Amino acid sequence: MKELTKSLATIQTKLKAKKSSYNSFGKYYFRKSEDILEAIKPFLLEHGVYVTVNEEIAAVDHVPMIQSTATISNGKDSIHATALVGVDLNQKGMQTAQQFGAASTYGKKYALGNLFLIDDTEDADSGKKPSVVDKIKEKAKPTITTAQLTKAKEYMLAGGDIKAIESKYKLTAADKKELNELKAEKADITKA
Repeated sequence: MKELTKSLATIQTKLKAKKSSYNSFGKYYFRKSEDILEAIKPFLLEHGVYVTVNEEIAAVDHVPMIQSTATISNGKDSIHATALVGVDLNQKGMQTAQQFGAASTYGKKYALGNLFLIDDTEDADSGKKPSVVDKIKEKAKPTITTAQLTKAKEYMLAGGDIKAIESKYKLTAADKKELNELKAEKADITKA
């Protein structure tokens, strides 16, 4: 088991699964299970492992549920990760097979994501240039209003962090300078 755990940890550390699909309605990029599977392939022979994804109906009460299980194995030992997804039978414009297929795809993606520790966050300190997704998110932020800026100043004086404000609003350079100066003043007052 130690050998398989080491192989999995190596793959989890090195795996880069690209977000190759774009949602034009929500204006964001996303990855599919196929993206993850494609990214895994180079590691399989290198580490002497294989990956499978199995599905089963987990419950059929009011909402049918599909349990997807992603497994990595070296032929002797196995490690599993699961995801449980409901099937939306009220989704308009889809036949029942398509509704189950959509849930299946979603479940596979999350089971694989759980197994390989794939998340959608990016390290803010990585020094990377902003991605297209980051640029879209930034454009979607509203510009801070005068009333919101006043509340932001109160928040900063109470010990708040400017990063929290920047995550919600577009700030001008002057806004940032003013908020940072308030924080510095607060620090000076606390020291005195």
